[in-house]
Amino acid sequence: MSDLKEQEGAEKKKMPYNIRERKIKNAAYRSLIRPELADTLYDKILNIIVGQKKYKDATYSARALAEDLETNTRYLSAVINSRFGMNYSCLVNEYRIKEAMNLLVDKRYAAKNIEEISTMVGFSNRQSFYAAFYRIVGMTPKEYRDSKMKK
Repeated sequence: MSDLKEQEGAEKKKMPYNIRERKIKNAAYRSLIRPELADTLYDKILNIIVGQKKYKDATYSARALAEDLETNTRYLSAVINSRFGMNYSCLVNEYRIKEAMNLLVDKRYAAKNIEEISTMVGFSNRQSFYAAFYRIVGMTPKEYRDSKMKK
């Protein structure tokens, strides 16, 4: 019994940046979303977040997106959860991290430090960048850059 507790404790210690396992919730409100409207909003969300690169704006919030889409934040959150399988912050951070991964290995940005790159992709502080990067990529931005630059 104590071996199992020690093993669980060791596994918890391995997770840096306070990352927790994602819990899947089956929320009742998701079934209330009209599929046609959700599909339309899905396309509009992608157009604004990705097409217009709003993910790079650290001040662009779910509330601002809801205003741009002329809907409310609760409905927007439900659509993001049902169509993307994550919340607004996770969605935006995924695009930020993808961009950061490209910039970290791009020779044109080799002189930029990691903090400068985190700001360029829309993170407002170093800690949130490192936590999101580690959660998505499984290593720190420095480890990622070093591993890719060796090749």
